[in-house]
Amino acid sequence: MSLTHHRRLRIAAGTALLTLAVTGCSVLGRTAVGPVTYTSGDASHVQVNSPPVRGCHRLAAGGARTVTNLTLVDLKLYPKGDCKGKYTYLGTTLSNETAPGAGPWQSYGTVH
Repeated sequence: MSLTHHRRLRIAAGTALLTLAVTGCSVLGRTAVGPVTYTSGDASHVQVNSPPVRGCHRLAAGGARTVTNLTLVDLKLYPKGDCKGKYTYLGTTLSNETAPGAGPWQSYGTVH
């Protein structure tokens, strides 16, 4: 076999392995890289690291009055636990606090 033939075989094998690796990684759940921190209803500080980008995420019992988003994706904060209805938009690297007289946030979802 010639040197060119070996090079082509290596390129084909490398391409096949790269394709398998990318396919395998796409099955894994994507995360919102970074922490979401909040103060729960009992004044405890809670940190959730790299939550999944899919789904609705419930906050601790009693909800949250302040939320800081240090992930790489934006969040939607909901006053109900099912991530439905009106929400407060919280961009990446920002914090928000509930208005006086407003109830706590009960859940959040990511913008993806």
